[in-house]
Amino acid sequence: MANAASGMAVDDDCKRRFLELKAKRTHRFIIYKIDEKKKMVVVEQVGEPVLNYDDFAASLPTNECRYAIFDYDFITEENCQKSKIFFIAWSPDTARVRSKMIYASSKERFKRELDGIQVELQATDSAEVGLDVIQGRAN
Repeated sequence: MANAASGMAVDDDCKRRFLELKAKRTHRFIIYKIDEKKKMVVVEQVGEPVLNYDDFAASLPTNECRYAIFDYDFITEENCQKSKIFFIAWSPDTARVRSKMIYASSKERFKRELDGIQVELQATDSAEVGLDVIQGRAN
């Protein structure tokens, strides 16, 4: 178990699930949350490879912070199949201030545990993490 600088540990399952997504493509997305009682980042939900962006977006709570990984598949202008791994720091305006502070202070340390992130997004509402934003950042 890794220890985050903010006092938040990172559950080993977080890294294991990320490696499965990155190497084996066994997940479309992973939603992580901070368990304040355990003082640890844990896996909240894993999306199967058949799921799409809409399923991912529906998994983000409207008034609670989360970290998320999304594996975005796309076709380039040269007609090549590609994929980008997005790290999304979800911090909606309606979340508690304390929660936003904990997620913000733990983010960098948590990200370092996940080797292979290609694009990072910070989002406070669904428009900031819309499919158009993902598509624009993937190219």
